[in-house]
Amino acid sequence: MKKTAATDDYWAAFVAANGDVDGNHTYEAAVFGDSTVMANELLALVLSGGKRATASLLRDYAPGKEPLPQPGDFVVVVDGGGRPRCIWRTTEVVVKPLIDGDDAFAWDEGEGDRSRTWWLSAHRAYFSAQARREGFAMSDSIETVFERFEIVWPPDIADLIPTTISRPLK
Repeated sequence: MKKTAATDDYWAAFVAANGDVDGNHTYEAAVFGDSTVMANELLALVLSGGKRATASLLRDYAPGKEPLPQPGDFVVVVDGGGRPRCIWRTTEVVVKPLIDGDDAFAWDEGEGDRSRTWWLSAHRAYFSAQARREGFAMSDSIETVFERFEIVWPPDIADLIPTTISRPLK
């Protein structure tokens, strides 16, 4: 998604409160899913602490699209109405076939019953709908971006206290 004045202001508040965050004064903006309802449902899982991972298709990061996430990246997450609600810092990015998503990743995504079976079924359905809309072939071997993150803003839900934001990633 494109940055907006609201995401710029939210990012500026974070930087003003935390100073130099690893020398990184840039961010990406994101919204979950493909509908207002899904955006709000998945964001609620993040805000409540149950969701600390997300999966997307590698093809979505082709030239001219969003940049492929990297550990250390910051993301301003907006709700279904476009309002910034939190900032995450990417901690891990692994690209592998969809079918290789494991139990731990399904748990960290925090959706449904948090099982791999539920996770795989839901992601097959979501990515199949995307494939129909965009005209590409969907299969279990489709290259998928498995991303884990930690919440760094706002302070009342952050996984890290501000003084630890600049710590090295594993």
